[in-house]
Amino acid sequence: MKTAEENFAALGLNLPPAPKPLGVYKPCLIDGKYLYVSGHGTVQEDGSLIIGRVGKDLTMEEGKLAARQVGLAILATIKANIGSLDKIKRVIKVLGMVNCTPDFERHPFIINGCSELFAKVWGDENGIGVRSAVGMGSLPDNIPVEIEALFELY
Repeated sequence: MKTAEENFAALGLNLPPAPKPLGVYKPCLIDGKYLYVSGHGTVQEDGSLIIGRVGKDLTMEEGKLAARQVGLAILATIKANIGSLDKIKRVIKVLGMVNCTPDFERHPFIINGCSELFAKVWGDENGIGVRSAVGMGSLPDNIPVEIEALFELY
């Protein structure tokens, strides 16, 4: 059985720099056996953001890739703050917010970009938790996706 770190390495993906808070909040907080991760955006490897609204500036596939990029930013925050993805027992909850046009209805498809990443890292049993995927009229800096998550620690 492979560890989360081994599973991530096998994906051949790179983590962006762990994002720094742009407001008065912590990127993550440990409470007992839980790790709460603040809302993360679409930080890329070079530190820039993916920008645009799904249904206008980005296709559904581009939106899904943006959600995966948010998942990578969350993984970067986990590693920067607790040292290893192997310290996460399971994903409890994911809240995905999609900056989209008013007629857009496929929010779950977009957030699958992050959820599928987590399932590949921690496996289907521990990498898939409960989830909400909702549309927003706007998001900070016009990013297409923002995601917050709750994890159980070992």
